[in-house]
Amino acid sequence: MSTDDKLLYLSRPDIESLGLTAADTVAQIEHLCRERDAARVLNAPKSLLRPVDDVLFMSTLAVSEDPPFMAVKALGANAANAHQGMTTIGSTITLFDRATAYPVAIMDGAWITEIRTAALSAVAARHFARKDSETIAFIGSGAQARSHLDAFLDFCPLRHVRIFGRGEANRRLLAQKAEALGLTVTDCDDPRSAIEDADIIVSSVPLATGLKPFLQTDWVKPGAYVNLLDLARTWRLETLDQFDRIIIEDAAQEAEMERQMIPASLIGEDLLDLVTGRIPGREDESERIAFIFRGLAIGDLALAILAYERAQETGVGIYLER
Repeated sequence: MSTDDKLLYLSRPDIESLGLTAADTVAQIEHLCRERDAARVLNAPKSLLRPVDDVLFMSTLAVSEDPPFMAVKALGANAANAHQGMTTIGSTITLFDRATAYPVAIMDGAWITEIRTAALSAVAARHFARKDSETIAFIGSGAQARSHLDAFLDFCPLRHVRIFGRGEANRRLLAQKAEALGLTVTDCDDPRSAIEDADIIVSSVPLATGLKPFLQTDWVKPGAYVNLLDLARTWRLETLDQFDRIIIEDAAQEAEMERQMIPASLIGEDLLDLVTGRIPGREDESERIAFIFRGLAIGDLALAILAYERAQETGVGIYLER
């Protein structure tokens, strides 16, 4: 590891040019989950500050023995940015050498947040989505929808995409992406028509003042797999117990949160249980299974390590003086 006076900087275009795939990230996340189970990875609960309703600041922190790194991410989100043609999230990640405790890289965190979130979904979907899933529905059509489409195409024979979202520009971008991949696209006028008969459902509606739940589980067909990226804010709470199984990403982290995503009585299993084999994947083709999560620092660490190592191999990025 380098302990000199140089610090690698990776911009978003730098990271996007590295060719990191969902499969790369899924493998790294699963490795770090197993390492955490063996007490060789430490993952701190998220830290959150919300100065006003539509603005959120957050940090994540995780450290591993193999590979020997620590990553800390700082992220800000402002829902009002979308009305000004700006992205809603800004983020940076600092990567440290675990042995020396020196920072070795600073990188854009927005793309990593998008891809690691899709990779966490993919870890769960590999175990819970039916192998014959052909239709995916997106409730919310922004960056997370686009990254999830890429991730799920790696292991599902998708043919059809349904879209329900408020932002015309985002709907158009998602539709263009899907069509370029050879998929058929339906732009839906209401959420129920998007969800009904879909094999996979991804809800990623951004936080906004006054948002009221408008999705319900009885629209979900038997055998469907559902990713609730929006902390279940868009789903009617009284219908969630209609899912056959609900999995979250980290029960220990959730217990530390000031406000839990869903009632504790609905939480039974988490991603660590799944990856380590303590719980099974899909057991019945008719199960309706939901994965609800707020994000895990291990995911940021996994992608930051991959980006740093690939950048060193390929000479991407610039070095800054400390």
